[in-house]
Amino acid sequence: MTAKLMASLRQTRASARDGLRSYGRILAYVRPHRIRLALAAAILVLVGLLTLVLPWAVQRLVDGVVVAQDVSQLDLVALVLFGTFLVRSLLGFVSTYLLAWVGERVVVRLRRDVYEHLLTQSLGYFSEQRTGEIVSRISNDVLVIQYAVTGNLVGLLQQVVTAAGIVVVVGLMNWRLTLVMALALPGMMLVAQLLGRRMRRIAKAVQNTLAQMSSAVEETVGGIRTVKSFAREDYEGGRFAAKVDTLFEAAMHRTRLNAALGPLIGLLLYGSMVLVLWLGGREVLAGRLTPGQLISFLFYAVLLIGPLGGFAAFYGQVQSALGATERVFELMDAQPEISNPPGAEALPALEGRVVFEEVSFEYSPRQPVLDRVSLHVEPGEVIAVVGPSGVGKTTLVHLIPRFYDPSAGRVLVDGRDLRQVTLRSLRDQVGIVPQDTLLFSDTVAANIRYGRLDATQAEVEEAARAANAHDFVLSDLPDGYETQVGERGIKLSTGQRQRIAIARAILKRPRILILDEATSSLDTEAERLVQQALERLMHPGGSAPRPTTFVIAHRLSTIVNADRILVLHQGRIVEQGTHQELLARTGGLYRHYYALQFQWEDVDNQKA
Repeated sequence: MTAKLMASLRQTRASARDGLRSYGRILAYVRPHRIRLALAAAILVLVGLLTLVLPWAVQRLVDGVVVAQDVSQLDLVALVLFGTFLVRSLLGFVSTYLLAWVGERVVVRLRRDVYEHLLTQSLGYFSEQRTGEIVSRISNDVLVIQYAVTGNLVGLLQQVVTAAGIVVVVGLMNWRLTLVMALALPGMMLVAQLLGRRMRRIAKAVQNTLAQMSSAVEETVGGIRTVKSFAREDYEGGRFAAKVDTLFEAAMHRTRLNAALGPLIGLLLYGSMVLVLWLGGREVLAGRLTPGQLISFLFYAVLLIGPLGGFAAFYGQVQSALGATERVFELMDAQPEISNPPGAEALPALEGRVVFEEVSFEYSPRQPVLDRVSLHVEPGEVIAVVGPSGVGKTTLVHLIPRFYDPSAGRVLVDGRDLRQVTLRSLRDQVGIVPQDTLLFSDTVAANIRYGRLDATQAEVEEAARAANAHDFVLSDLPDGYETQVGERGIKLSTGQRQRIAIARAILKRPRILILDEATSSLDTEAERLVQQALERLMHPGGSAPRPTTFVIAHRLSTIVNADRILVLHQGRIVEQGTHQELLARTGGLYRHYYALQFQWEDVDNQKA
């Protein structure tokens, strides 16, 4: 039993040290606003000190008015109390405003820092984290922290000053009764220590469950078409209800601890009050206290219960905030797998030569994807990559903008190892048109301008014309280029979204272009328009240099004009050549894929 108790105490001390470190990191966000916070704290201290006037007034009322029958004392007491309450009200307004301002500024800075750090994370991080979880940390957890950092912190200072002032006053009035009141303090500290660690753990569980609930909502809304197509509204409602019930249980567990903390502290405090009343009565009977002094002492004692009870509430709120703080700083402390190395140099304008030297890649030791791939691509060359699903086509091209780093070998652009150059200078010169196009919830013009933020409206429209988007933007959309496309571009068709994405890439004028199955989900007419736009993107004409282009193709008919076609199989390049060269190879994989695809297309045409 002793060993368990010692282990528990050690764990409590370690938890307290971690909590202080976390709280110290949060207070760093308060430091820039310390003048306003100090002013608010000073005002609250003054408000707390003004509270001490009330027991004094009660004593004067009893001893000076009731006992001594001095009416002038009544006028003085009433005037002092009215002036005190008026000043407290004015100061309360100022302090509340200052605290709210500091709190909101802390939240703004913390959310910005968390979000900016989030943007530095590599793609692998986002594949392991749920969107709702991340959103919950930025919104819900930061909000919990705000309350503990500003209002609670300064409120604690006010309570400390008020309590200290009361202790001094009652100590001067009667030191015996003051010692009796102090008997409750050791018990309060023990109760706080026993319950505090559990409160912090449960508070973190509440925030985790809240994040899971947010993730469930985000997944359901994002996949609402799938939900409705399978008529799974009841199932999703039940799944969400289970999350809500779990949140309720965790929240009630936290509530039970909070509810237990307050009454336990209150029992100790009011128990000491009973002793004070009993001993104080004996002091009056012995002539060492006047009736007014005893009543005044009791008033001070009641006022002291407020701050001491506030300590308990503050302690519980701090534990909740520390649970949220741990979750926020878990995100802040996550280091990106892909980052600029020390001494990284910015890339100059690229020619577009890309070289893979014995490149291998694996997502995990049990999931190898690429195996010693070597490839040399000249500037302006169009390279198509084909192969079955999961063979590593997308992974191969994602190594070029350094979304991932090879586990072995290296990738070079214009003779420079990508791990020795800055990410910004590299990605500024790489354009990607993915299969699943993402448009932001903004206007058509803003989505195209995302490719180059300083582009003029004329340049935006020129890029849209090249992408076969200009006509439908003006004729089909109610506000033309100022039309809001909705979340993820939901107000546009798949083909329209794809052409907007191509216009965005055209505006960027990349030196290396990646087309990741950009036409695989389109109908025949949309594919024709998108393919024309892609041709203009790959072959801009005039004096503009051709970008080095990598095309991941699902429909082999779209890559017959590629300069070179790579066939990936089991993580390696097993064939490469032009369309005609690969078709001429008896028993070749490309020839097999081509024949198989067109056989099924003939069957589909016959059925049609």
